[in-house]
Amino acid sequence: MASTGLLVVSNIKQLGKSLRSIEKYVNSLYIHLNVTGSTQSASSPAWGRLISQLYADGSSYVGNKVDLRVLVAPLKEHSAVGSLSLRKPVDMIFSDAHQPEICDRLRNALNISQPTIFLNDAITCDFKLLETDVNQKAYPTVVLGGTFDRIHVGHKIFLTQAVLRACKRLVVGVTTAAMTKGKILPELILPVEQRIAELREFLLDIDNTLQYDIVPIDDPFGPTQHDPDMDLIVVSAETLRGGQKVNEIRAAKQLRQLEIFAIDIVESKVVDGIHESKVSSSNTRIDLLGTRWRQPEPRPHLPARPYIIGLTGGIASGKSKMAERLGQMGAHVIDCDKVAHDVYEPGQACYEKIVKHFGEEILSDDGRIDRTKLGPRVFGNVQELETLNSIVWPELMVEVNRRLDELRAAAKVPKVVVLEAAVLLKAGWEIHCHEVWSMIVPPDEAVRRIIERNNLSEQEARNRLANQVKNTDIVAKSQVIFSSQWDYDFTQLQAERAWQMLNKELDGRPQSSL
Repeated sequence: MASTGLLVVSNIKQLGKSLRSIEKYVNSLYIHLNVTGSTQSASSPAWGRLISQLYADGSSYVGNKVDLRVLVAPLKEHSAVGSLSLRKPVDMIFSDAHQPEICDRLRNALNISQPTIFLNDAITCDFKLLETDVNQKAYPTVVLGGTFDRIHVGHKIFLTQAVLRACKRLVVGVTTAAMTKGKILPELILPVEQRIAELREFLLDIDNTLQYDIVPIDDPFGPTQHDPDMDLIVVSAETLRGGQKVNEIRAAKQLRQLEIFAIDIVESKVVDGIHESKVSSSNTRIDLLGTRWRQPEPRPHLPARPYIIGLTGGIASGKSKMAERLGQMGAHVIDCDKVAHDVYEPGQACYEKIVKHFGEEILSDDGRIDRTKLGPRVFGNVQELETLNSIVWPELMVEVNRRLDELRAAAKVPKVVVLEAAVLLKAGWEIHCHEVWSMIVPPDEAVRRIIERNNLSEQEARNRLANQVKNTDIVAKSQVIFSSQWDYDFTQLQAERAWQMLNKELDGRPQSSL
């Protein structure tokens, strides 16, 4: 069961030990820094460095298993423990030192009946802020921007640095789809409305004393171009030039210059040539590949066995190779393109209907349908293409279901069947599958592959791609996503991850449902 805790930290050196003790009890953890007796204000550079280090260290200890949030409001002079207001109800309080007084105040403020769990007996405190740190001034309005897709430790550091320096208002620009097209796996970026909601929830959680203006932006500069009441912009080291550009724009419009505060990026611990070298949302999206993107919809009309996976994807996305991989892992693969060739054969109902509509001039000398003659009749002619699809798709699914019935009647029914079909979603065949797994690649990569594979011009390749289901629409109807835009081994890793996940789920089902 999901549980939320609050850890009172007095000894940063004990953080790793404390988190390892707590992680099995909670999946969300607030961190309250015990600053009793400190003369430093929340805007002191020392607090910023300390909290950034705490997030970085905490992430290395518990990864993504525990959602860590360092409370900033208690560090501000005008805030008190008694006024602490958290978005998530806290179930238990932990402390890394025996300090019952502050813990009792927190228990009363948060209405927690359980006694505090003291992790260490000794009273220790290593929060000694350097006397050389001069209190940095607080700014009435601070501004920053970003994509903020699935808040991670880098975001938490970035946002906390801004919150520490703001005393009245924090303005956050959140990029819309117009600005995320060049990102890695942009199809997996959460909708801007959801990102804004999650951002607001996090910010109100760590400090509810500020006014938060969180707005969608369609360009890199957002409200900084026209809001006169801004004082400080917080940027990362890699976007420092962007902060300088903001001031150039403001100067041209006779708006006051913003002070700029740049923070270092958080380096990623994964070095594989695929993930970015920094902690980023792109890395988070990469890690979603081959995992459960969304839960399958109930399909009570389908027998539980074999479990049918519809495998689809755009042209040159690598779906056939993925089908081959899954086949090698144990799935029974039905290639709908090959089935289509079978239903085109003389004597098949599909054959008769096609010839009746398009005429015998589409036949070769041996009486079979000649696709090189049929193709020009339908491609570029929407009405004729729709007619052909209305003939072929139902007959193809009839044949697929016949083959599935044969498998179900076999002495040993396959555990998993992969139905590979480029037209799966266009034809509406997802209702015949327990779930959909899909391949996507960036459009430019698909064009490059089409040119290389089919010996076409770039324009011809783009025309073919334009007739495909868009990646965003594919993702919207898929339970698992793969991408072959990287090397062979990484695509294989995605396949193995998904296959292991599926088998674990199927093996955990009651026998009566199989």
